[in-house]
Amino acid sequence: MKGPPDYLAKLLCDHVAWPTTARGWEALLGQARCASLSARLGDKLADEVAAGHLPAVMPAGAAALLQASQKVAQGVASGMALEVERVERCLRPHRLRCVLLKGAAYLCAGLPPARGRVFGDIDLIVPKADLAAAESALKGGGWISSNFGLYHQRYYRQWMHEVPPLVHVRRGSVLDLHHTITPPTSVFHVDGDKLLAAIRPVGPAQRLWVLQPVDMVLHSAVHLFAEGEFDHGLRDLLDMADLLRHFESSEPGFWHALLARARELRLTVPLHHALTHIERLFGPRVPPAQRAAAQALRPPWHRRWLMGWLLEVALRPKHPSCRSLDDGLARWLLYVRAHWLRMPLRLLLPHLLRKAWQRRFAPEHGGPVATIGP
Repeated sequence: MKGPPDYLAKLLCDHVAWPTTARGWEALLGQARCASLSARLGDKLADEVAAGHLPAVMPAGAAALLQASQKVAQGVASGMALEVERVERCLRPHRLRCVLLKGAAYLCAGLPPARGRVFGDIDLIVPKADLAAAESALKGGGWISSNFGLYHQRYYRQWMHEVPPLVHVRRGSVLDLHHTITPPTSVFHVDGDKLLAAIRPVGPAQRLWVLQPVDMVLHSAVHLFAEGEFDHGLRDLLDMADLLRHFESSEPGFWHALLARARELRLTVPLHHALTHIERLFGPRVPPAQRAAAQALRPPWHRRWLMGWLLEVALRPKHPSCRSLDDGLARWLLYVRAHWLRMPLRLLLPHLLRKAWQRRFAPEHGGPVATIGP
């Protein structure tokens, strides 16, 4: 069953109509499930029904399926908001700010990407000097390291931008504790202190904090385009499109500040990829006055051409209706690229050999498995 590979993206941005056949609905719902956008699709359907714009054809059960996805997303959001409060209470006695990233930040700051978004962990960032104190405070609240293997621990603490994921011993909630947003060995290494110097409080109580708007967009861009897995790629790209639409209307001088910050943090390449594919799928976002400055971010033409092809394939949902002959090759090349960006070869090759040997002969044992509860 084949169909337009970017149909879901176009539909969510009102560029195409709802399906008119049962097979079209089957493909649409499958794409939304694979892209973790079922609740977002349910929100769109609810908005159109409320406005009196009913789809011409809708199979029995489609609306109920999307409504169930909405309820799941609402339940996840409620649980995550409660868990964030618990995290903040652990950090407060130690005078550590609870600075949220990605999904938790969108949720607690009430930003548009939070609507219908399902996420499985809470991402925090603290100054590198406070990393040990923050980890100790969270362990006191019941979050422990998810893996006790010595090499695993050394890999994260010496080379990565975060400690090994922390899992709550009773509730099973997962925390990712960062000191910056990219590995120190990465081509796109970012000084975490620069990000933390510009954070903003959420609400007058100033108990929760988030990155400033331009840094939030850049973090989303580098997270997506420097990683090697694109299972949620379309969702993350839609997050960025939502952030751009929101901030350009609420933040004076947003576009000028975004382009300047990208140059300062040396994240022009991820931002270029983000803007290119947002425009391809959702329509233009860069204002005419800033278009020349945005085009100046472009890498050389051969890299633009290659990445354009790879990302056009990888940003589609991993669903049979979106599959193409070059799908596997494109995703594999992006996976290899992500490793090359993350670490220099002198570190990467020994690491990959070590992990291959461990998988074959001496697998590391992780920490205790917790049951996720309320």
